Amino acid sequence: MKLNLAIMLTLFRIAAIPVVVVCFYSPIPYARPIAAIIFGIAAVTDFIDGWVARRFNQESRFGEFLDPVADKLMVAIVLVMLVQAQASLWEDIIAMIIIGREITISALREWMATIGERANVKVALSGKIKTTLQMFGIGFMVFEMPLMGINIYKVGFVLLVGAAIMTIWSMFVYLKAAWPFIAKDEALSAD
Repeated sequence: MKLNLAIMLTLFRIAAIPVVVVCFYSPIPYARPIAAIIFGIAAVTDFIDGWVARRFNQESRFGEFLDPVADKLMVAIVLVMLVQAQASLWEDIIAMIIIGREITISALREWMATIGERANVKVALSGKIKTTLQMFGIGFMVFEMPLMGINIYKVGFVLLVGAAIMTIWSMFVYLKAAWPFIAKDEALSAD
């Protein structure tokens, strides 16, 4: 494995996870805003690493594997922390939708790869919108403290509701793209 800038940005995102967790639970003043800032910096690397890989010809199979792993780890871990810290039915449902979708689409991509059709479930625009809403929503909810009289937590929650809606929509987009292959595989299995 060649360690390049794109891979290092992705590894930074993974390394930031325990730092966000420690800050989130720390009793120091402004611990949650500090955790949110670190989360935000890590989230920005998600947008940068792919661009760097394409722009500087640093694309690799390892990078293609590691990037979604980093995203899913960061989102799932921080969502679980938010649910634990602010237990409510709506936060729980949103976390279940987002984490459940990530597991479903990861499994779908893995299955599509086994039949040589992974390219048919590439990241779509709906997935990018979902990720953007998700990262801002989670970041604002982690920040938690009001800022200039604005309830940042509620703004984050609204963004996360939007992310959950886009999560469901993008899952249907991916499943629709994969459906012909699923149907074909089922037809072959029935024969």
